[in-house]
Amino acid sequence: MVQGDGRNHIFVVEIIFALGLFIGSSSFDTDNNIKLAVTIGRYIVYLLTIKAFHKICSVGFNVIYRKYKFEYDKILEKYKNDLTVLVVAAGLLIYQKEKVLEQDFVLLYIAFLITKYTQMEEKQKSINYGIGMACSFFEGYLAHIIPSDGASFVGFEENINIYEARHNVVFPVKKLFIIITKSLYCPPDLKHFNKTDKNLPYLEACQSLEAIEKDVAAVKNRRYRNSAYKIHRAAPPLYLAVECATPLHTLHRVLEKRALCEELGTVNVKEVVDDFCRTLGTLIEKSPDCRGKCVLVHFDDKDPNQNLADVLIEKIRELEPKFESMIKQDRF
Repeated sequence: MVQGDGRNHIFVVEIIFALGLFIGSSSFDTDNNIKLAVTIGRYIVYLLTIKAFHKICSVGFNVIYRKYKFEYDKILEKYKNDLTVLVVAAGLLIYQKEKVLEQDFVLLYIAFLITKYTQMEEKQKSINYGIGMACSFFEGYLAHIIPSDGASFVGFEENINIYEARHNVVFPVKKLFIIITKSLYCPPDLKHFNKTDKNLPYLEACQSLEAIEKDVAAVKNRRYRNSAYKIHRAAPPLYLAVECATPLHTLHRVLEKRALCEELGTVNVKEVVDDFCRTLGTLIEKSPDCRGKCVLVHFDDKDPNQNLADVLIEKIRELEPKFESMIKQDRF
């Protein structure tokens, strides 16, 4: 199957070019097939060893500094073909009693690092999908609905205060809860994640917070509206402002239509989501207007034992341990 970025076409052209060089060259001893195979095998070992060490460094950096989980099984599955070829090539060299790594490996590695250095500046200018989504979500949405504009909009926290006074309720945590689902699916209503067992806490949508109207990107009176939900439970209900991360829902829809977006055929969804969450968290923390006013909540909607209402209650308890007394005081 030909992929949308033309990799198969390019690979075929490269093979033809290599064969042309091989046939037209007089420097190869084509009469000694064993020697030729050993030479090719050695260069395969060289290239795959360089590739493997680069991958080890990348994984180590992600695990230590980016706090990624080390997923041995997934890494092994992804690079099993490379590992197989490396073992076969090294086995051939050992069988022929040849050195696996000669002195020219060091020279090849130095040459590789020099050529790689020339590409570093260009790569650093590129932004991956997850980072781009986070920046777009922050600047295109959160920066509009969280801080006060000093004129028509009072800001997210004050908007909650107005809602509390109008409806005689209390939000124990005046932050925007942003749900990150494992499947990336974001339903129209969070009641979709409620369990059938009504003895468990469950979510119910309430009247939304006051709408915000702004002129944005030539769109006049664009409206932004945050949702309020109530968590029903055995104790008094809990109110909070909560919604899903819409960029991830968009990604979910795009991935469902891979035939229309073949370029995303090999995207590592987990890496994209990790980059999105890490970057969004960093942007929120760096912003004086948004710092401390948004909470990312990870929810495994693929786990039948997880209940979103319970996850949110635990997050509220983590942020405001005395929330129960706050609610009781408000009721009297």
